Amino acid sequence: MNVLNREGNFNLHTHTKYCDGNNEPEQLVQRALELGFIRLGFSGHEYASYDLDVCMTPESTLAYREDVLRVREKYKNRIRIDLGIERDYYGPGEDYPYDYVIGSVHYVYKNGEYICVDDTPERMEEGCRKCYGGDYRALVEDYYRCVGDVVRKTGAQIVGHFDIVTKFNRGNRFFDEQSPWYKKAALSALAAVSAFHPVIEINTGAMARGYRERPYPDRFILEEADRLHLPILLSSDCHDADYLDYGFKEILGELPLE
Repeated sequence: MNVLNREGNFNLHTHTKYCDGNNEPEQLVQRALELGFIRLGFSGHEYASYDLDVCMTPESTLAYREDVLRVREKYKNRIRIDLGIERDYYGPGEDYPYDYVIGSVHYVYKNGEYICVDDTPERMEEGCRKCYGGDYRALVEDYYRCVGDVVRKTGAQIVGHFDIVTKFNRGNRFFDEQSPWYKKAALSALAAVSAFHPVIEINTGAMARGYRERPYPDRFILEEADRLHLPILLSSDCHDADYLDYGFKEILGELPLE
């Protein structure tokens, strides 16, 4: 398996106080140095009008860029720092030349409504009831159609948390993750997105926040990504400096590395 950070010494999915993270960029750089990182990438949630509780505003986006560029200059002789962005599938996007884009699907759009699959189980349940009549299969299949199109739509180099639609599905609360229809939807999305040869991340963020015991994506998705020769990137989806490398040693110890 081609894991780009197989040494566990960098992270590219990192959020700061400018969106829904807890820390200043410099605090995260200092923590990265403590961990012996050689590289740190910032990926603030890009502005989207329907996601104001989480994303950066146009004003805070400018401050975010300035702050990351400032710490990049300050620490340039000690660590590589990248200025990236996490762009939602339905976000408008922008022309700024970020070092990389993480393309993610956090919402499904149905009947004029944005249904968030990444906020609370109650919000997801209400959206499914209101817009899908409680049909989780239909919601999930729409989600994966977006994932299959996310690189084309966002211009991303990295696909974020591929199966985040399972975030609140512990114990198959909403749908059966072992069912043939579910696996078909996920693998169809992977086949579609693989045409762009993006990086697929192993994301430990939901583990750090207690939602899951395993990272995204599920093993069958990861194995198919490897069969398709897609590069893999271990990410912590960090929102707090204390969890910058959360689960890295554990996960890397389990992966068959090339």
